Amino acid sequence: MTADPRPGLEEAERVELTVDAVAPGGHCVARVGGQVVFVRHALPGERVVAEVTELHRGFARADAVEIVTAAPDRVTPPCPYARPGACGGCDLQHVAPAAQLDWKVAVVREQLIRLGGLTDAAVDALGVRVEALPGGPLGWRSRVRYAVDATGRAGLLKHRSHEVVPIDRCLIAHPAIQELPVLPPTGARWPDADAVEAVASSGGDVAVVAYADGVATAVRGPERVREAAAGRSFTLPASGFWQVHPAAADALVGAVLDLLDPRPGETAWDLYGGAGLFAAALAGRVDGARLTVVESAPDGVAAARTNLADLAGVEVVAARVETALARRRITGPVDLVVLDPPRSGAGAAVVRGVVAAGPRAVAYVACDPAAFARDVRTFAEAGWRLTELRGFDLFPMTQHVELVGLFLPPAC
Repeated sequence: MTADPRPGLEEAERVELTVDAVAPGGHCVARVGGQVVFVRHALPGERVVAEVTELHRGFARADAVEIVTAAPDRVTPPCPYARPGACGGCDLQHVAPAAQLDWKVAVVREQLIRLGGLTDAAVDALGVRVEALPGGPLGWRSRVRYAVDATGRAGLLKHRSHEVVPIDRCLIAHPAIQELPVLPPTGARWPDADAVEAVASSGGDVAVVAYADGVATAVRGPERVREAAAGRSFTLPASGFWQVHPAAADALVGAVLDLLDPRPGETAWDLYGGAGLFAAALAGRVDGARLTVVESAPDGVAAARTNLADLAGVEVVAARVETALARRRITGPVDLVVLDPPRSGAGAAVVRGVVAAGPRAVAYVACDPAAFARDVRTFAEAGWRLTELRGFDLFPMTQHVELVGLFLPPAC
């Protein structure tokens, strides 16, 4: 082991270093002789022995394999697989729950400043914080997708790897999922599957879906599951998209309605509308006014049309959002817009298309701070302002965070 930091690291080399601030992706930043090292399984202020796992031009990645001086917020991970070289799913099990929220706030702030172009004062004015949801940090995940190795055993992947780690239990999984006969200790084998997904819906359904060559097949439980949120029941394929935290849907709907304050007669777009969650909530406020949902996934389109069939004024458009805007499948003016894009963000073309439609307000639901920050910059270039921002810890024990932001046009 190298006793003192120095440049010229080699893969698998161990070096003792002092950890600095948190960084996106569940890392902390450290420096070795001027070279940046992104360290997992560490906390700011700690002195650790780090093992180099990857070398890149200008930076390296490493795992903290020994803690020389621990930070006050360090705890023992409850899961034996949450360690270097094992499961890569949980980034922050070594961090006390309250400190996990502070960690995520720090990442959001850094991204808004570095990528979003906001000043420290502007971010301070937003009062960014991340709220914990009910239920605690374990047993919350209602959808778990396991990879399958060459022997047919289900497990979870190592960090930044296709290697499958066979496990006996995932502690962040919903209790009903933990009891399913999916993992190796039950003797389960999946020789014909590439992946297996276990689902425990808020409507009480429990299902297992096997994936082979991109085709999903329900092998246990119903093909369609029920979800309850916003005072309604929704149905969708067991393999379809729904928020994985049981309290997430209601938390996000509450934030979107609070920020947009929909009024009777206002028109609305729900872009990337999925199974119709936000559209259903908006429809109850706009009192039958025109409400357009845009969704590209066939399963999502079918689910939205079923779930929203009883609501007046709702149209579901099957298209990619950027295509619907560019080809005028949807046209303004419109009063309210909900943007709930995938992890890659809405992107400049979509943001500009939304701005051109002239809404009075946009609620943006984001699952990646970096992508959100890039879109903040695009809104700002059009004169729009991010006036409120709320964070929710939909993914305890991981580095992921959900954001809901309110954008207003220049005249407001």
